[in-house]
Amino acid sequence: MSNVERMTVTIPIEMAATLRHTVSDGEYATTSEIVREALRDWTRKRESEQRQAEALRMLIQAGMDSGPGIAAEDVYATLRRVIEERAGRA
Repeated sequence: MSNVERMTVTIPIEMAATLRHTVSDGEYATTSEIVREALRDWTRKRESEQRQAEALRMLIQAGMDSGPGIAAEDVYATLRRVIEERAGRA
């Protein structure tokens, strides 16, 4: 790892114990490996959330650009009228 920066991070005692226990169980060679994996997962999740937020912003903008909407009351009134007309024909 040639591009490495050493950092000091403060974590709760319980988390530190969990890291040490995980290493002592042989799941990881070092606590640094665990933290790097956690940060990779966090980074992927964060990037995914940012992509989703951008997609929502684009959809909202597309909706706003499409022009005025129809009020729900108008839709229901039209449906009632159509139903009444069809009931009158039956």
